[in-house]
Amino acid sequence: MKIDRLLTAAAAVSLIAGAALAQPAATAKTEKSAVAATGKASTDSPSNTAVQGTARAVKDAAVPAQATAPAATTAAKLAPNGNLITTLRSSGQFNTFVKALDATNLSSLLQNSPALTVFAPTDAAFPQAKLDQMTADKPALQKMLLHYIINARVDSTKIKGARGPLPSGAGDVIVLDGSGEVLKADNANIIQPDVVTSNGVIHVIDQLMVPGSVPATLPEPAPEPAPAAAPPTKAPASKKK
Repeated sequence: MKIDRLLTAAAAVSLIAGAALAQPAATAKTEKSAVAATGKASTDSPSNTAVQGTARAVKDAAVPAQATAPAATTAAKLAPNGNLITTLRSSGQFNTFVKALDATNLSSLLQNSPALTVFAPTDAAFPQAKLDQMTADKPALQKMLLHYIINARVDSTKIKGARGPLPSGAGDVIVLDGSGEVLKADNANIIQPDVVTSNGVIHVIDQLMVPGSVPATLPEPAPEPAPAAAPPTKAPASKKK
């Protein structure tokens, strides 16, 4: 869907709600894979969102993958302080991300909407110069930011031991990977998971996420070659009398 104007906060709420519920085929496929792998599909209750159901199904049908360790960080830990946006704003480590949210009508979304998950890049990951390049096209910036939001609480327990896509607020997918030592969201490392606020959870990431930067599924391993057949044995020659 092409966004050719800046969405209001209310419209953004509708968009992320639609993104959470508009992919039944992908959910069914994931649950089918979970059944094949483990004998059970999603065990989330029906009242939970489709995103949460998908997250559990992905967890049940985890696919091993490699992960690289992030660079060491000396930044102070993010501490909860009210809702999602007040937590980010009061930290002082997410100034560029907050400015971008303010400029695109998304701050009130993070203030008022319940049960969201936000992947928050630090100022080191999202420098002001990068934002300056993007502010000329605010609709594109807004869509980019919506990719960092999931319309469900997805804490690290739903990521660890799993690998798979979940729908983002932008209508595309975030590939979450908890199959290695480091939790990942798309190409970014999660350097501080599970900052639980009054209306959702924040995962701090070390770089900007790039949609489509990693495959949603991994290729099946190549089958091992069959062992070579043993050469036929020759019958012993009969002795002449």
